[in-house]
Amino acid sequence: MRKGIHKILITGGAGFIGSAFVRLLGRRGLIPVVVDKLTYAGDFKRLKEAKGRYRFYKTDICDRKKIDAIFRKERPGIVVHFAAESHVDRSINDATPFIETNIKGTQVLIDVSRKYKVKKFIFISTDEVYGEIAKGKFSENSPLKPNSPYAASKAAADLLVQSYVRTYNFPALIIRPCNNYGPWQFPEKLIPLGIFKVLTGRNVPVYGKGLNVREWLYVEDCAKGILALTKKCATGEVYNLGSGMESRNIDTVKLLLKALNVRADRFEFVKDRPGHDWRYSLDSRKAYKEAGWKPGIGLEPGIRRTVNWCLKNKNWLIKKG
Repeated sequence: MRKGIHKILITGGAGFIGSAFVRLLGRRGLIPVVVDKLTYAGDFKRLKEAKGRYRFYKTDICDRKKIDAIFRKERPGIVVHFAAESHVDRSINDATPFIETNIKGTQVLIDVSRKYKVKKFIFISTDEVYGEIAKGKFSENSPLKPNSPYAASKAAADLLVQSYVRTYNFPALIIRPCNNYGPWQFPEKLIPLGIFKVLTGRNVPVYGKGLNVREWLYVEDCAKGILALTKKCATGEVYNLGSGMESRNIDTVKLLLKALNVRADRFEFVKDRPGHDWRYSLDSRKAYKEAGWKPGIGLEPGIRRTVNWCLKNKNWLIKKG
């Protein structure tokens, strides 16, 4: 690490958003320590761009002894905690891995971070901890009302981090991003799944009538926002990280089909997800003001970029799907 710069440890650094953050740090000349279990959703290929600019440990964050050994060796000053089970549908089928990784794993990390006197701990939460909102936007002070096992596990971890801030004066910062999309996303989420379906000759599945609303943030913008908050903002705070770009799922799929240059009717409505949240929307003015950050990529051009990347990396996408 450069003189005067704290060593950064990143959990989930081979995942979708975590790897974007690792690549960003590599471009800034930093060499982070990456910890990842390499589950089905993790992939070393995401880190190819940063080759030689990170150190890697294949480790489960729930394994306290191994995590302690990594901290003892590396002595990070900053921890950015991305590692999580993150797919709502999988949590509905079996919540157990979500409870283990998202709650227990977070506890292990914050306990070990306290032991080794980490200067700043960044917890990457999610907008789903708020539940749904029909009108208006969630602020950082909105109550947490999660509606899926995944969201509940993230909300529990979020609250656990807050409790350590209050009880132990733990130097944590909580960031709640909206829906991310972009290159290297595993094809179980709406946008990469849609691309995968079209490339394999099928229609894009759309839950219910496709009227549920999501706020979308291009993954590289998210990584830049997290870095800006990490550098500029005080611990003990919570920040929403959104784009302000809302879209009904059916409209997002139509943008996707347009970018793929296929018929606009290449989708089909499927049985709705149990407990499907109606709408997410974040008030991110606090992050904009204090971090001096705003997203730079709109939804339509971001989808085009994502489609172009997937077409160039078709083999990876189809293999993962």
